[in-house]
Amino acid sequence: MDGTLITLLVTTAILLSLTWWLLRLFERAAEADWGSRWVNRIDGFGRIFCYRYHRLKSSRLQLPESGPAIIVANHISGIDPFLLIASSRRPIRFIVASEQYYRFGLQWMFRVSGCIPVDRSGKPERAFREALKALQAGEVVGIFPHGTIHLESDPPRKMKSGAVKLAQLAGCEIYPARIDGVRAEGDVFLPALLRGNATVESFAPISCEGREVRECLGEIERVVVRETG
Repeated sequence: MDGTLITLLVTTAILLSLTWWLLRLFERAAEADWGSRWVNRIDGFGRIFCYRYHRLKSSRLQLPESGPAIIVANHISGIDPFLLIASSRRPIRFIVASEQYYRFGLQWMFRVSGCIPVDRSGKPERAFREALKALQAGEVVGIFPHGTIHLESDPPRKMKSGAVKLAQLAGCEIYPARIDGVRAEGDVFLPALLRGNATVESFAPISCEGREVRECLGEIERVVVRETG
C-alpha cells in the first residue's frame, strides 16, 4: 500500500478518534437539557470554557427545578450570558438586543439557544410577549435590566422595568446574580479571549407580587449593583 495513503488513513483515524473523544467530553460536561444532543454538547463546551479557561467560581443559580423563573444580573461584558448559563442546571433564554442577535457568525448560536431578539428602537413589545410566552411554558428567561453593558464606574443608569413586569404577569420570582472577575470589562468580544477569574454570585429570589415596580427594581439594584466610592 502506498505510504501516502497509509499516512492519510492513520491521520483520518486519529482525527475521528479525537473528534469522538471531544464530543463525549462535551456531553459529560453538559448539565442542562436543551432538547437537542448537539446543543447539549455546546452547553458542555461552554461550561468547560468558563470553568477551565476563565476559572469561573460560581455559587450556582438558585433556580427551582421546574417552572418559570427570571434571571437578572449586572452586565459588564459580552461573555456574561455564557457565565450565567454555566452556572445554571437549566437552559436560559436570554433577551438579546437585535443588533447583537443578527450579528454575522453569531445568529446561529443565539437561535439554537432560544434567545429572544429585542428591537429597542422599533417594537420591543414583541420580545416582551415572546418572553412572557416562554415563562408561561415554564421556561427560564435571562434579562440584563440595565439594557446594555453598564459598568459601575459609568454614570448611573436606570434599570428597565421589563423583568419586574414579566414576573408579575407570569406569577414567578426573580433570581438575581452578580458577575465579577471578567477582564476587559465594557467590551463585547475581548473578555472571551482574555483569561479572567470570573465569579457568579447567586442570591435569594425576589418576589414582586403585589408590589410597586419601582420598589422591586430598587431591591434588585441593591443586590446586583455594588456601590462605589
